[in-house]
Amino acid sequence: MSQPIRSPDPASAAIPPPFPSAQDTDPPLPGGGWWHLNPEVLKLGLVSFLTDLSSEAIFAVFAVFFTTVAGASTALLGLIEGLADLSASSLNYLAGWLSDRSGKRRAFALAGYGFSTLAKTLLLVSSAVAGLASFRVIERLGKGFRGPPRDAWLSALADPATRGFSFGVHKALDKAGAVVGPLLAYAWLRAMGESDAAYHGLFWAAFVPALLSVAVLAMMDDRPGAPHPRESVAQHWQALSPGFKCFLLPAGLFALAYYSLGFLLLKAHALGLSLTHTVLLYALFNAACVVAAPLVGRLGDAFGRGRLVMLGYALYGVINLGLIWASSDGQLITLFALYGVFYAIDESQSKAFIADLEPARRATAMGAYSAVTGLLYLPASLLAGALWTVDPRWAFGVAAALATLAMALFIVVSPARPRTGTRAGTGC
Repeated sequence: MSQPIRSPDPASAAIPPPFPSAQDTDPPLPGGGWWHLNPEVLKLGLVSFLTDLSSEAIFAVFAVFFTTVAGASTALLGLIEGLADLSASSLNYLAGWLSDRSGKRRAFALAGYGFSTLAKTLLLVSSAVAGLASFRVIERLGKGFRGPPRDAWLSALADPATRGFSFGVHKALDKAGAVVGPLLAYAWLRAMGESDAAYHGLFWAAFVPALLSVAVLAMMDDRPGAPHPRESVAQHWQALSPGFKCFLLPAGLFALAYYSLGFLLLKAHALGLSLTHTVLLYALFNAACVVAAPLVGRLGDAFGRGRLVMLGYALYGVINLGLIWASSDGQLITLFALYGVFYAIDESQSKAFIADLEPARRATAMGAYSAVTGLLYLPASLLAGALWTVDPRWAFGVAAALATLAMALFIVVSPARPRTGTRAGTGC
């Protein structure tokens, strides 16, 4: 049974060591170094690049298109975004359990990417509120199913000494697609105008890279894990390490603060930015994430990924405080760039941290993390939507307060602290 990683320094027991311990099941790759990457990591990054190019070209215009062109309310947007996050998390634990139970990674990742691609055909046949809402929710089901197997696959491909860097590079490639996608949307709308026909043409253009991503993934070789065919869903949960279960507590509290990015785009639009310039801000956010992700990965490898996780919570709180008083284009540009840095930390280093805490059943752990946080994204977006109708500053203020509490809870529960005499099923 796996145990949480031990810190070599008792004075910093709340912080994970910069490198995995000898308990880690993955041997270092030959020819290593801080820069070393398995080429298969880059292939997985290409798959994510193509998928995000497709999805983010759509998402860059979705919030404004949904509320202004289709005529939906911001409250309904909050509901749909929360349901989308909920659907993305609803299959996480099941997908992780199935992947660990069978040991297979590629088959489940391929099924998830394929389902998301098929869901995008809804945009090609409907622009009504019901059709748009259905697309947003259904497409996320594929994301939920592919995530845990793919992240466990990535963990196995990465050299343990540079796991944070590998996750950071993968996230950088993922978000590079999210830079190109909004720029594609911007160029398309600049050339074609903001008509119904122009939006439908953009949705068709975004469908092509989604198909290509499935093709690239289908040609990759699997990197299976050790199967656990006799373990039930409940037994998989019982076998997860106490350190990982402790991490779920601050992660869940932080999820309550983590409303949809669509509200930041609405903030920019409310300050007078046009739809096309709002798309450029979204591209800036993604570009900042691309630059920051490998760098924060190296910081996590060198100084401990737990420190990076807490830094992400703190940065998110600062960003929301800034949004309360933001009133100029320059302030918005700064905050969107900082949001990209935060996103790089949260999306890459949290998962690398989980891979350190749970080396034996990584897909199950990734799925449990995504399921718990995703279930809480629904009330987070609903709360933000409700507070927005009263005063947008309340939405940002509550998010900042919750992020601060999550950082404090992380310090209290100390996910990476060695625990003696603690059974795996009891967590904290």
